[in-house]
Amino acid sequence: MLEAIGWVATAVFAASYLFRSGEALRRVQALAALLWIVYGVAISAKPVIAANAIVAGAAVGSAVVKRGKRRGCESSQ
Repeated sequence: MLEAIGWVATAVFAASYLFRSGEALRRVQALAALLWIVYGVAISAKPVIAANAIVAGAAVGSAVVKRGKRRGCESSQ
């Protein structure tokens, strides 16, 4: 079961590159990073947890910034 989480995380991350939308790519990468965090916690691997916390934060953060910029453009029209 534990190894399956790692494989699912790998598949989700790889699949993220199939999305054309940058927003979808970031969402799927954030999901993959969260799965990797679960895996890292389960195997007590602090580097896996830390690296994927950074990736998840960057993916979510960039999505929020992009959404804010897009809303800013819409309100100025």
